[in-house]
Amino acid sequence: MNAIQLSLFVSRLTAVCDEMAAVLRNAALSPNIRDRLDFSCAVFDADGALCAQAAHIPVHLGSMAYAMADLVARFDWADGDMVIVNDPYLGGTHLPDVTLIAPVFAAAGNGRQTLLGFVANRAHHADIGASTPGSMPISARLEEEGVVIPPRLLVRAGVPDAEVLAEITGATRSPQHARGDFFAQIAANRAGVARVAALVDAAGMDAFRAGLGAMNDYGERLARAAVRAIPDGRYAFEDMLDDDGRGQQDIPIRLALTIAGDSALCDFTGTAPQVQGNVNCPLAVVAAAVFYCFRCLMPPETPACAGALRPLALHAPEGSLLNARRPAAVAAGNVETSTRIVDVVLGALAQAENGHWHGRIPAASHGSMNNLAIGGVRDGAAWDYYETIGGGMGAGAVGGGLSAVQTHMTNTLNTPIEVIESRFPLRVTCYAIRRGSGGAGARPGGDGLIRELECLAPAHATLIGERRRHAPWGIQGGKPGQPGAQWHNHRPLPGKIALDLAPGDRLRIETPGGGGCGAGS
Repeated sequence: MNAIQLSLFVSRLTAVCDEMAAVLRNAALSPNIRDRLDFSCAVFDADGALCAQAAHIPVHLGSMAYAMADLVARFDWADGDMVIVNDPYLGGTHLPDVTLIAPVFAAAGNGRQTLLGFVANRAHHADIGASTPGSMPISARLEEEGVVIPPRLLVRAGVPDAEVLAEITGATRSPQHARGDFFAQIAANRAGVARVAALVDAAGMDAFRAGLGAMNDYGERLARAAVRAIPDGRYAFEDMLDDDGRGQQDIPIRLALTIAGDSALCDFTGTAPQVQGNVNCPLAVVAAAVFYCFRCLMPPETPACAGALRPLALHAPEGSLLNARRPAAVAAGNVETSTRIVDVVLGALAQAENGHWHGRIPAASHGSMNNLAIGGVRDGAAWDYYETIGGGMGAGAVGGGLSAVQTHMTNTLNTPIEVIESRFPLRVTCYAIRRGSGGAGARPGGDGLIRELECLAPAHATLIGERRRHAPWGIQGGKPGQPGAQWHNHRPLPGKIALDLAPGDRLRIETPGGGGCGAGS
C-alpha cells in the first residue's frame, strides 16, 4: 500500500468502530450508555490483536487490547456467535463493564469460511447485580460487586441464548432494562460484522490481510520513533492512593521506567501488595494505563493497532495491587487506580525530560473519576444512577489546564441535568466550576467541579473518590491542585463511603483541581 491507500484503510476500519458506537448509543436504554457514552468499540484480527478503535474510553480499549488474544483462543468460533464476559481475571476490567465479542468470517471457496477477525464492544452497566445500587460497592471480594460472567456464548449462530440472557439479567434490579442494553450491544456487533465483511468483500481477503500487516508495521515505526525520542535511562516515580475504603491508607504505586533505544519497560515492583478494599487491579487495567500514556506521545496519525503497542512491556508482581489474585475486589481499580497509574507513568516520563526533551508532560490532573452510584425503589420499580464526575486538568508547557473535564482514563460525558431529574427521584441543586481549585503557576491547573444532588425519595448511595488527601502534583515549580471533598448535608465524608439517604438529604461533591506548571511570577 502507498501512503494514501494505507490512510484510507485505517480510516475505514476506524469508521466501523464509529458506526458500532452510533448503533449502541441509539439503541441503549440506560442513561449511562446513551447519554454518558460509557462504552467502547473496537476491531481485532483473527488472533485477537487490536486493529482499530474509536476515540472512546482508554481504560476499556487498552485492557481489551491486552486480553483479547487469550479470550478468543478459548472458543471454536462459528458465524453468528457472540461471547459475553465481564470477569476481571479473564479479560475484563470490573464487573459493570460487560464485553460482547463477535467473529467475522469470509467465504473461502468450496463452501468453507475463513475467520478474519473480531468486533467487540464494552459497555458499563449501572446495575450488574451487586449488593448496592449502581454496582460499585465498598467491597472486599469480587463476588460482592455483582454477577461474575466468565467467557461464555450469549449468541449461537445468530440466535441469542434465552437461558443465558435470563440468568444474567435476572440478577439485576431491572431485568427488562438490562435486556434492552444487552440487545443494543448485540446490535452494535452485528453492524460491525457487516461492515468489516463488506470491507473484505470490496478489497479481497489477501488485500485485507496485507493491509493489516502494513498498518501494524506503520504503527510500530511511529511508536518506536516516539520512544526513541525519550533519553535512555531508568526513571523512577512514586505516588499514593488515599485509601482502600476499608481502613488502609497511603497505598504506594512505584514505577521504574527503563528506556533503551526504541523500547520501554514499565516495572511496578515495589508497589503495595493487594489490599482488602476494591482498589486492586487486574493486569489488563495496568496495561491500559501504560498504553494510554505512551499513545499520547505518538503522532496523532498513529493507527490504534497492535503494532503501536509492540515497543512497550510491563511487569507487576503477582499478588500486588496492580496484579491482584482472585477473589480480590477490583471495582475501583478500574476507575481510581488506573488514573493513579497514569500519574505515576507521566511522573516517570517527566523525570526523563531533564530540561532537554520535549517538555510535553503535564502536571497531574484531578486523578479521580469521582464515582457516584445511587439508587433505590420508586413506585415499586428499582432505579440505579451512576456517574463519573470531571475535574481539573493538569497544566502543561504550552498552556493552563482545562477546567471541569474528564481526563486520562475516562472519556465520558456528564449526565445532563434534564436526564437526571426526569429519570430519577433526584434534583440537581448545584452544578458549577469549583473556582480557585486549580494549582497556581505560570500556567495554572484547571479547576474542578461542584455537583450537588438532593434526594427526593429514600435511596442508598456509594461515593468512591481519590485525591481527597494526596493533592494532584504540580510540575516545573507549579503548585498542587486542591484536593477533592464531599458532604452529606453539612457533614464531611471520606473519599469512599456508602450511606443511606432520606428525602431532602443532599450530597455535595467537590472534585480536585489540576496541578500547575511553572513557577508563578
